[in-house]
Amino acid sequence: MAKLSIGFGVVLILLGIWGFVATGNMYPTALIPTWFGFTLAVSGALAHTADEKRRMLWMHTAAGLGLLGFLSATVRAIIVLVKAHGAPLAYPIAVEDQVAMAVICLVFVLLCVRSFIAVRRSRKIAA
Repeated sequence: MAKLSIGFGVVLILLGIWGFVATGNMYPTALIPTWFGFTLAVSGALAHTADEKRRMLWMHTAAGLGLLGFLSATVRAIIVLVKAHGAPLAYPIAVEDQVAMAVICLVFVLLCVRSFIAVRRSRKIAA
């Protein structure tokens, strides 16, 4: 899972860079996925260790960051869509970026939860 965290972090970094470039390098808030991706990749790198307790700590940290990224991007996208009242969006690229970040983070969190459950089941079988 540590390598997966790094991979998802890189995807979020690229998404943030794409959003920043697509908005004409004018809106630094388009780089928010980049910062989430960076912290996710760092958590994954720190989890890439033989120490089980340290790996568990950093993977839970990464899962928490993924959940925070999902919730924040989802709430922000919903707020923008509700404020639009069906009218054309003022910044459609920003909404696309937020939705993409929400989906990426949701997939990451679901994979983390699945992995955590599998590890717990394997411990019960071994005991």
